[in-house]
Amino acid sequence: MNEYQITTTPRNHQLTNSNIWTPDSQWLVYDVRPQGASFTGETIEKIHVKTKRITEIYRGTAGAHVGVVTVSPEIPVRYAFIRGPQYPDTAWHYDFHHRQGVIVNDDAPGAIHNIDAFCITPPYQAGALRGGTHVHMFSPDGEWLSFTYNDHVLHERDPALDLRNVAVAVPLYPVTVAGYHPREYNGEFFCCVVSKTTPAPLPGSDEISRAYEEGWIGREGYIKPDGTHQRRAIAFIGDTRAENGDVIPEIFRLDLPEAAGDYAKPGSSPLEGTGSAMPAPPAGVTQTRLTFTRDRVYPGLAKTPRFWLRSSPQGDKIAFLMLDDQGVAQIWTLSPDGGNLRQITFGAEGIESAFNWNSNGEYLTFIRQGQVMLCCVETGVCRAITARSEARISGDAVVFSPDNRQVAFLREIDGWQQIWVADTGLR
Repeated sequence: MNEYQITTTPRNHQLTNSNIWTPDSQWLVYDVRPQGASFTGETIEKIHVKTKRITEIYRGTAGAHVGVVTVSPEIPVRYAFIRGPQYPDTAWHYDFHHRQGVIVNDDAPGAIHNIDAFCITPPYQAGALRGGTHVHMFSPDGEWLSFTYNDHVLHERDPALDLRNVAVAVPLYPVTVAGYHPREYNGEFFCCVVSKTTPAPLPGSDEISRAYEEGWIGREGYIKPDGTHQRRAIAFIGDTRAENGDVIPEIFRLDLPEAAGDYAKPGSSPLEGTGSAMPAPPAGVTQTRLTFTRDRVYPGLAKTPRFWLRSSPQGDKIAFLMLDDQGVAQIWTLSPDGGNLRQITFGAEGIESAFNWNSNGEYLTFIRQGQVMLCCVETGVCRAITARSEARISGDAVVFSPDNRQVAFLREIDGWQQIWVADTGLR
């Protein structure tokens, strides 16, 4: 087994759960924060895996912290990440509904570009959002981004109304806001919420109170049962309610319009939202429930460890975690139409991390029994690519390089979370 420590400085390093390698498989991007759950990092950095050379991509200014960085799939690459409020104070500081998505281009480090515009004074504005965005993932072609969203306007009215949703950034046109509030800002993408939630889902229905942990489906979407091609689609986890009131996480799919111009067309409710309602999806977005697990021994998707839905590159399988009948977290897959449910991993040892596919959709990588594993999806056969160690491996990120030759992960050494890579033996 060949595994290598990449970072060595005495500080914590944080990898995002996916899209952390540059397309040439040479660099890893990360943020630096005191603890994984503490959003107080000041820099976004990248490190060359072979030379260990570190380059600073962006440094927060005016008290703004930064983190959760991902990489676009094209060259020259772009880096998307969260930036907290500048000049934070007791009334306005980092929170789910007070954070924005930004991009830095590889050929202009330090120069920030806002993804989402922010407008919290009525009349609200279509294309601008009214809250905070999180975990910005480029679409496989690098043109769009998806992220989760929390709403400032509804949070101020009643925090119980501020439901997490899935949103997208579309390259339609830059959005300029009036700037009546000193915290408002412009954005370079047209952004809109695409999921639909409700504070009190009807028990036993397909209504959800939360939409989260999303992932793009396929490099080029997926093929529907009737043979037609859905170019852009997202899978996400939605919290349903059982008849007894229990929260049951299930898998949902969003079919999205292909043309960017369609996102400026409102559906049944205003794109920009109202003083009492969340921004609504554009016309043409459909939300479909894929799993129905209430009759299982352990209903719903696994609630721990934290994971994100991940589609195979071909778009024919969505991977997720669910407990087997013995209560052990295993990887399962199903097709984007909800069929072909299949258990991939077995055994008494559960999955301990998020997971990712390799570039041709043959393997998944994850943590089990404290080791980085490769699992052949067709056979379910798993093998470890790291040795057993008393040093804890984090479940936050286990990610193939684009050339499939390495997997990046996080291991705690001398009290600091450091970046490691392991050879896969794949080509």
